[in-house]
Amino acid sequence: MGCHVPCLSTTMTIFDILVAGEINPDLILSGDVLPEFGQVEKLLDSAALTIGSSSAIFACAAARLGLKVAFAGISGDDVFGRFMLDEMQGRGIDTSQVVIDPSRATGISVILNRSSDRAILTFPGLIPALKASDVPDSLLRQARHLHVASYFLQTNLHPGLCELFQRARSHGATTSLDTNYDPAEEWLGLDELLSVTDVFLPNEAEALAIAHLTDVEAAARQLAKAAGLAAVKLGAAGALACEADTVIRSASLPVNVVDSVGAGDSFDAGFLYGYLHHWSTERSLRMACVCGALSMRKPGGTNGQPTVEEALRYVPG
Repeated sequence: MGCHVPCLSTTMTIFDILVAGEINPDLILSGDVLPEFGQVEKLLDSAALTIGSSSAIFACAAARLGLKVAFAGISGDDVFGRFMLDEMQGRGIDTSQVVIDPSRATGISVILNRSSDRAILTFPGLIPALKASDVPDSLLRQARHLHVASYFLQTNLHPGLCELFQRARSHGATTSLDTNYDPAEEWLGLDELLSVTDVFLPNEAEALAIAHLTDVEAAARQLAKAAGLAAVKLGAAGALACEADTVIRSASLPVNVVDSVGAGDSFDAGFLYGYLHHWSTERSLRMACVCGALSMRKPGGTNGQPTVEEALRYVPG
């Protein structure tokens, strides 16, 4: 069960990572309050429209680390869609493969943020719209790695996603998956997909639910037998990774938590940075924990994301 890692560069490669994902902003409302019906008005500490969607936040984190990132997705021709594309382009992400659909609305998530916890309300809009057939071989040939997040929200991807991962691998790319939470709490449809996934990146709750187990280490072992490698986020407890039945743990980096939105996506970017540079799993896991922790220093999913120089201060050589 060795890692399927391509060379750092080939004649056709332009991008380190291609993200096939959803595009929607987050409206983050921060304050130590609980909403209450009956027209009860409560005051918040702050409100901000920021880059949202697990896929886009991940793309920003990877680009911030210096990786060359391309994004394939579908956006509406509206204020939320234009905001997202402008912000992503400003962070160096190639969005030339994003399809603009003027007939439908870009989705949005409204997040009530209470330091280390949050509640999320999402209008899907175009979030589920992307299909595997929207990602052509001509684009896959330009990428070293294909990443997919928000599996349970990107429902139109499901029928062709396994074949999309197979196509990516046939062109020499590796693949990674972060399912994120399943709103239906059914956790179905992953067995075949994991068999063509090189790096699986769930959090603890997701890993336990998908594996139908109550012990996270046992879940990681089971998921690593299905995929090439499983790296499981454990929040303040750090993370663990399992490859070929070997389990590695890494502690988190203590930070003053301002906003936990997007920490898991920054974790993913840190891990894949190491993976694509042929680091050991132990060092890649440490990089992931550092990137996830540092991302929580500032409000919004992307404002606290570290540069590679900032992250490497906390990652042993």
